[in-house]
Amino acid sequence: MKLIEAVQQLATFDGDLTIYARHPWTLASDTRLAIEGSDEEKKTKTEGLRYFLEVFIAREFLIDWTGTQLKPPTDAQSCSRLIEYASDDA
Repeated sequence: MKLIEAVQQLATFDGDLTIYARHPWTLASDTRLAIEGSDEEKKTKTEGLRYFLEVFIAREFLIDWTGTQLKPPTDAQSCSRLIEYASDDA
């Protein structure tokens, strides 16, 4: 899946999952979700994907950020803002 698709589906994911994406992060970055410390996480990292954010953090950030906007942001705007946040957090 692409990072924008993960953002679009964020509400459907288990909050215990972590988002991993190919760097440099863009809306089209290859993305996977895994539980930290799992075999899936190890596989994801060996394939070159890097930690992006935990699902629950991404959700909370977007809820808070969306509340400050005059109109609902598009999925692309939300994904871009999440990339900015994750880049600053890295």
